[in-house]
Amino acid sequence: MGDPDVNILSVTITNDGAALARRLPYPTQHGDLGDTMRAQWSHVDGFVLFASVGIAVRVAAPLLDNKHADPAIVCVDEPGRWVVPVTGGHGGGANALAQEVAGLLGATAVITTATDAVGVAALDTMPGFVASGDIAGVTRRLLDGENVSVRKDLDWPFAWKSNGSGSATATVVVTDRLYPLQDDAVVLSPPSLVAGIGSAAGVSAEEVNALLDAALASEGLDRRSVGCIATIDLKVNEAGILALGLPMVTFAAEQLGAVDVPNPSDVVFAEVGTPSVSEAAALLAAGPGATLVVAKIKSAMATVAVARRAQPQGHLSVIGLGPGLPLHRTPAASMAVRNAHVLIGFNLYVDQCEDLITAHHEVIRSPIGAEADRCRLALARAAAGDQVALVCSGDSGVFAMASLVLELAPEYGNPPIDVVPGVTAALAAAAVLGAPLGHDHAAISLSDLMTPWTAIEKRLQAVAEADLVVTLYNPRSLKRTWQLERAFEILRAHRPANTPVGLVTDVGRPTQRIVRTTLADADAQLVDMLTCVVIGASSTRDINGLMVTPRGYQP
Repeated sequence: MGDPDVNILSVTITNDGAALARRLPYPTQHGDLGDTMRAQWSHVDGFVLFASVGIAVRVAAPLLDNKHADPAIVCVDEPGRWVVPVTGGHGGGANALAQEVAGLLGATAVITTATDAVGVAALDTMPGFVASGDIAGVTRRLLDGENVSVRKDLDWPFAWKSNGSGSATATVVVTDRLYPLQDDAVVLSPPSLVAGIGSAAGVSAEEVNALLDAALASEGLDRRSVGCIATIDLKVNEAGILALGLPMVTFAAEQLGAVDVPNPSDVVFAEVGTPSVSEAAALLAAGPGATLVVAKIKSAMATVAVARRAQPQGHLSVIGLGPGLPLHRTPAASMAVRNAHVLIGFNLYVDQCEDLITAHHEVIRSPIGAEADRCRLALARAAAGDQVALVCSGDSGVFAMASLVLELAPEYGNPPIDVVPGVTAALAAAAVLGAPLGHDHAAISLSDLMTPWTAIEKRLQAVAEADLVVTLYNPRSLKRTWQLERAFEILRAHRPANTPVGLVTDVGRPTQRIVRTTLADADAQLVDMLTCVVIGASSTRDINGLMVTPRGYQP
């Protein structure tokens, strides 16, 4: 699930179940499962039940009404070994919720939905499309190995294909036009349309809604393909427009005035400073190459125009997955991976989010050392209209890919980019060691592949003289064997021999290894590229076996 707006409730009936539920980031109610589910049924998006599937079925059966509206139900067994989606499958989010819970508990998700079980992308959850029609019938034919043809009424990227053979027995239609629903056909509506809207102050939602419907009907366009609305920034809080419930893009009058439109208006210019709102906003929001498919139409207090995008608006998320297990992965990171069409990353990092990967993902793995190539590929795919996730371990902005992506982005037309933070290795290592970063601290990478060693040594000297706690990243590899020992030498010249040092390898993973030592005894042979080396300041102490740097400075 991963979305902070999704409301999940854990329900427990035993003390063991309650202990497991405390490891999940959802509110918990303990007690009578039936009473709780009945009371909360219409208020939550999903239940995580620490109970048997049989109990869940008996309680939920009388409550089930509509699979598109009913909450997802996931059951966890008493020892926390298995997580089973009961209702909701892929469309209702139960499979994703089960995978999330399994990752957090170290359990196994038991996915029985046919498409998910055999690795086929489900038509009703294709990212970027709204599905309608005979979804069950076409899916059944697909699973039976029959040939399902794809018909595209517009040039919109769609990578799905049938692996069946012989004459086509069903059809998938990709279109933003109204299409008659029929047996053995599924319509996938992409968000290819942008509705530009202008209005007088106080326009009613009913008037705007009716005018939009009329504009779409005039060209046989499907409202499900309206991906967003666009207007002038003066209307950002116009209730009648906001009531449409669609994402809104706004532009200043100067931006709108620079757009060439077929129906400019002197009256509009006199009122808001641009000769066009609806047509100009629709074209501007739809991006380069957009076409105006519905010219401006008017009602008493509103205008609407519709533009079609030439291609999807691509997007790149540079995602920090945290140090290891899903327990330390943020909901925002999980959501960004799930919403992507293309997943790019170093092999180890792709494995780290394998529980989030489904059949709809195009996964591109690359070897270590190909950082620039990964960034360029991710930017190129985003610029071409793909929804891309570039994954990193830890935090994507700390000795990782975010800075390189942002440096290279202008070469690719600056596609929309967001940086999704994660728990970096230094923070995870500090947490298992105690609290070594309680006062001023620094992080230095010992890799001289991108930074000359002379610069790295100057920084080590400065940190040593400033008496800062320091975390060393990339401390030692098969080819770089002497740099860590040199770092120890520099720090030993400025700190007591008994200064605490922590060596944390594979932090946050099942193979995690912790060595607590001192600066005098620190052994570089125990360190590799997956180790974080945390070296205390003169004020850092060993307190009850934990490495602690007091918040108050004590030289």
